[in-house]
Amino acid sequence: MPKLLFSKIRLYEIKDLMQNVRRPRRIDILNRKRHKKDIQNLMVQKIKEEAFTSKHSWQADHEIYPTMEKLLRDKKCLAAFRTFLQSEFSEENIDFWLACEDFRSTASTDDLHWKAEKIYQEFIEPTACREINVDHHIREKIKKSLENPSPSCFDEAQRHVYLLMERDSCPRFLHSEAYLRLKQKSRTLWYI
Repeated sequence: MPKLLFSKIRLYEIKDLMQNVRRPRRIDILNRKRHKKDIQNLMVQKIKEEAFTSKHSWQADHEIYPTMEKLLRDKKCLAAFRTFLQSEFSEENIDFWLACEDFRSTASTDDLHWKAEKIYQEFIEPTACREINVDHHIREKIKKSLENPSPSCFDEAQRHVYLLMERDSCPRFLHSEAYLRLKQKSRTLWYI
């Protein structure tokens, strides 16, 4: 309670002192209004800048982590990603994607036929030892296309697996210890 009384006394002293201070003229009041508008404009500008920096930081974050496409092109990242998928027991996805890429580059029709059969038996067939997760409709389309295989007969399944890895496995990999170690190694090799 005494603290409260003391503070009231101090306030009255300050009020008494304030009476001796010159009162602002009308011009100063107008300037204050302008100053207030300037402050409001600065606040709006600051909010806009914060919105820009948050977008910028997201873009910077997005640039820091490579895309799935970049991961698949870089041999070291691909090997680390495959090892990560092995630890999650889902390496059949990357193996299927790589097999489809190899299948697409095949020129001979005889090679196309036996490679298509091999991919189907290993990854697509319902009793396959390394069966991938694709829809029944995709399986049926592939089974029909095996009679006369074309380089694009696995495209839909490959796209499905790619999106599955991009949405599910890749983000986990980019935040895993395996990727951080790979990134650290590449930094230290750059300095050597």
